[in-house]
Amino acid sequence: MKKNILINSILFTAVVLAASCKKDFLNVNATNLISEEAIFADSSLFEDYVVARYIGVKLQDKEGEGTNPGFGRGFEYALWSSITDESIYTNDDNTWVIQEGLLTPATLGIAGTIWGRSYRSIRECNYALNNIDQVTMSDEHRAYLKAELRFIRAYRYHDLIRNYGGVVLMGDKVYNLDDDLQDAALFTRSTLQESMDYVLAELDTAAAGLPLDNGDSWAVGRATKGAALALKSRLALYAASPLYSVGAWADAVTAAQAVIDLNKYSLYSGDYGDLFLDADNSEAIFARYYTTNANHVCLEIANGPNGYGGWGGNTPLQNLVDDYEMDNGKPITDATSGYDAGNPYENRDPRFYATILYNGAAYRDDTVWTYTPGGKDSKDGNDNWNTSLTGYYLKKFMNDDYPLTNPWGSAGFQPWYYLRYAEVLLNFAEAANEAYGPDVVPSGSTLSARTAINLIRERAGMPDLDAGMSQSAMRDAVIYERRVELAFEEHRYYDVRRWEIAETTENVPAYGMTITLNDDGSYTYTEKTALSRAFETQHYWLPIPRTEILASDNQLEQNAGY
Repeated sequence: MKKNILINSILFTAVVLAASCKKDFLNVNATNLISEEAIFADSSLFEDYVVARYIGVKLQDKEGEGTNPGFGRGFEYALWSSITDESIYTNDDNTWVIQEGLLTPATLGIAGTIWGRSYRSIRECNYALNNIDQVTMSDEHRAYLKAELRFIRAYRYHDLIRNYGGVVLMGDKVYNLDDDLQDAALFTRSTLQESMDYVLAELDTAAAGLPLDNGDSWAVGRATKGAALALKSRLALYAASPLYSVGAWADAVTAAQAVIDLNKYSLYSGDYGDLFLDADNSEAIFARYYTTNANHVCLEIANGPNGYGGWGGNTPLQNLVDDYEMDNGKPITDATSGYDAGNPYENRDPRFYATILYNGAAYRDDTVWTYTPGGKDSKDGNDNWNTSLTGYYLKKFMNDDYPLTNPWGSAGFQPWYYLRYAEVLLNFAEAANEAYGPDVVPSGSTLSARTAINLIRERAGMPDLDAGMSQSAMRDAVIYERRVELAFEEHRYYDVRRWEIAETTENVPAYGMTITLNDDGSYTYTEKTALSRAFETQHYWLPIPRTEILASDNQLEQNAGY
């Protein structure tokens, strides 16, 4: 088993004595803290501190409880997908404020912790980088930990940039609560260009010092050269995209090719759905592992159909369902595709069946029935307050070997992929198409945009794209592949924004499907609006939380429109 028990919290606060008390027997050391001196005197403790930075500070939910998702949101009750046109969260959980376009600096829903969590982690990385030279260890291992800390810090900056644009670059400075609030560097936001250039350069430095492999003990749970280069590939793609426009498409091609040239990664050869149950595969580049006593939300009960005892959490939208092609590669809007509105789930892209549970889907030795009247997974079934608002339930990530009811301690161990090879190929395809067109093989590569996409389609069991496509048609193909291949993996939110199509995609209601059982046993499918959605221009970026603006004595510049 992988050494994936990441330390939840190693506090570097010095031991505080009860200075006001004169009795020696009251001058005791706290037993739940580890002093700075102890960490700096023990290289193993110091490395534990570094490893704990992959987790960072807890996310707090409405009840004050917290989990440690690491980077991004990961497997929380309300997934990041539920603030996009992929899904909605049945019981809200602070997602509807974003879906309905009600974002303010004081009302951020599930996006409210990104700024604070990121800068806390950056400070912690800077603290380690400022003190690592006093820790006794080999020069080689010191260089490795420095590269690892730079990677973690760069990942936090990447989260900040893609949510807020230009950010405050802290350098290696460790700020404290008693620092001068008039220090301009503490609150001055760099431009988007400066922010992006800094993080891309940091990832180059990290990649140069990281190993190609971590060995069996950590595998893809800690940073590698491939992880740093793959994150650079993502950021370089963002930099060239319309919303950012601070980079070149050719540079994004080069960044993706650098990962491909490692000759380390390949697409998982098994079933697409199984890919998300175990990260021990050739496609995984960087992932979060979980173990007993350090598991994530039990996905099966949190998202399962109400008829099975599930809570119907993140329910897929008709908006997404309609985008899945037929298995012949044609959209359902094509009159020659073979799509039958009376049997809408037949002969679809195989990834549909691995991602979404629908009326008539086989599930756990039974069948999902969302029709009314009488469907056990509809409002006529058990626990109907947990019934899907859209007529669909989430299948992706679910492990049918885990118990759905009473799962505590026996579920919640699926890995969360931060970076996988399919994304790198999609990055390459998009950038190559924009820089050179669909069929041109860039210098130093063996792939074109089209052949890179076809690798992913072939793995999914979909037909290849034909040669001779226009650049515009290939652009649409890239949008499609990212839509379905990366569904529910925290990409859609950022993709529609960087492409500057969110004013279209996010101003469409969240649609579901009402399925009526007729007397003759057939079904009638009627589209319904499950939730209104709205998006305004300022929503391309998140607002900086009002608490952060006030804490800066209003020196921190807010994003436009807020």
